[in-house]
Amino acid sequence: MAKGGFRASSGRPKSPTSRRSLVAKAKQPEPIEVQAQQPPADPENLTPLDYMLRVMNDPTAQPERRDRLAIAAAPFCHPRANEGKKGKKEEQADAARAAASGRFAAPPPPRLSS
Repeated sequence: MAKGGFRASSGRPKSPTSRRSLVAKAKQPEPIEVQAQQPPADPENLTPLDYMLRVMNDPTAQPERRDRLAIAAAPFCHPRANEGKKGKKEEQADAARAAASGRFAAPPPPRLSS
């Protein structure tokens, strides 16, 4: 019996409401309001992030390009949601250290006298 290979209609179904299909149907998404920013710098002196933000906020740019630039600029503008949180193991380790420092601390080793 053969394993693997191509199987018709397998895999994740393509969403009919994806942005690409909406653009193909000539349905334009709502325009994003352009926020007042610092005056534009010389094109030669722009940092990559400034360039991405400028194109992303330009209402005349193509929607697909604006989406790609927004995805690329997001890690530089916003921190990750779970960055400040500790996991279960880190919390347990902190609780164990706190418990070991008080009444239940390990006694000092015996002194060796000679």
